[in-house]
Amino acid sequence: MVDIIVVEDNEEIGTVLMDFLESEGYDVYFSDNGEEALAVFEDEGAKLFVLDVMLPGIDGFEVCRRIREKNNTPIIIVSARGTKEDKLNGLILGADDYLEKPYDIDILIAKINGIMNRRYGGRMVIDGNLKLDRESRRLWVDGKECDINVKEFEILSYMMENRGKVLNKNDLFEKIWGGDSESEMQTLTVHIKWLRDKIEKNPKQPTRITTVWGIGYRYEA
Repeated sequence: MVDIIVVEDNEEIGTVLMDFLESEGYDVYFSDNGEEALAVFEDEGAKLFVLDVMLPGIDGFEVCRRIREKNNTPIIIVSARGTKEDKLNGLILGADDYLEKPYDIDILIAKINGIMNRRYGGRMVIDGNLKLDRESRRLWVDGKECDINVKEFEILSYMMENRGKVLNKNDLFEKIWGGDSESEMQTLTVHIKWLRDKIEKNPKQPTRITTVWGIGYRYEA
């Protein structure tokens, strides 16, 4: 199953959108017509559609209608057709949202991220310019994938899940390394430093992973 099928007859617009979405960590299939998009959806499935209206062959409204006949996959329509009647038609046919072109790419991506998080159980953990994919165990900072080792990932994932909470250093060490680990507590300190180097704007004055002196660390909400 792909994450997103983008259906757009303007290849330049579609390619740019695909590049942005892939930089966000999504697996994207791009099609310039509704028939192909529906065939791919039938064969592979998808978690979300970004759908233009003015397409060769069947239009986006018909694609939306056919998708809704069988399932409730999220659909965001993006179109230059921005009349009230067009928007109502798209929403009545079952689209989850309707954006008029030209749209702000950041707004579209925020809507996609929101739908993905709500619908698919928080596979993606997003905080500002950070995005953590629990399934593929990957991290993006400012839209660029960042190298992260296993323990760094586990620390960051656990801390983001517990944002705003003070995490005792000993408890955090045991959670990540296990009670029978032969590693020393200093290992946690080193990994926290490595994480700060990757996600903080100023690692020497961290604002995300802060130290609670005498206790441990907190991922700021």
